[in-house]
Amino acid sequence: MTRKKPTVADLKALKGKGQLLMLRITTLEEAAAAEEAGIDIVSLPPELVTHPRYREVAPTLFSMTGMTHLECGTKEDYLRFCGNMLWKGADAVYCSGSLDTVAFLANEHIPVVGHVGLVPSRATWTGGFKAVGKSADSALALFDECQAYQDAGAFAVEIEVVPVEVATAISARLELLLWSMGAGPGCDSQYLFAEDILGTNRNHMPRHSKVYRNFAAEYDRLQAERVAAFKEFAADVQSGAYPEDKHVVKMDPAELASFNAALAKA
Repeated sequence: MTRKKPTVADLKALKGKGQLLMLRITTLEEAAAAEEAGIDIVSLPPELVTHPRYREVAPTLFSMTGMTHLECGTKEDYLRFCGNMLWKGADAVYCSGSLDTVAFLANEHIPVVGHVGLVPSRATWTGGFKAVGKSADSALALFDECQAYQDAGAFAVEIEVVPVEVATAISARLELLLWSMGAGPGCDSQYLFAEDILGTNRNHMPRHSKVYRNFAAEYDRLQAERVAAFKEFAADVQSGAYPEDKHVVKMDPAELASFNAALAKA
């Protein structure tokens, strides 16, 4: 059976039936690889989802893009941004803004994805970059927040760095899709960054991430080869080894003689 791009309705119908595969991607090459690997959902920057070749290489990836509320501005700004993204090929839009903004967008039939737990743009309110929901009170607050997102009209939330027991319990009690990043297997998708999977992240590696390849070492090897090739080119130019006769164009001897005679008269 030919694979097709899922709709929001398709994803909601899969609630409770297993975990989908979700990646954060940033390049056309990663998009093409995700498509070929059978990934279901991707998060990606606006400039990638609107690239003229994106849907050529990723025709069936359910694609969520977005900006934080700090970048986007008012809810009207968000609406204009969302409309533009959906028109140009996105399937859903991430919103880290208020529940009022989420409801405003959902009322205009925008497929909205919220964010709970460790939300980078709001981390100062939850104590920084650390797990959220480890106490009973904070876990109940997370449940209330997810319920509020559902009531506001969001169809999914990213749930990030939350105890597995808490995320599992919330997912089981709501129609809202929970997309797990470091929140365990009891949600509706498993979400990792491609840069972590591929080993290109040279900064802090999150606890929930898993490295499957070491692209950084390969990039370092290629950079060393790039430098070596440039140095060899420089040495050839300085020694006269480049260019050789095969790298240049020669005149017909008769034409060259005529040219030189004309120059002498000039």
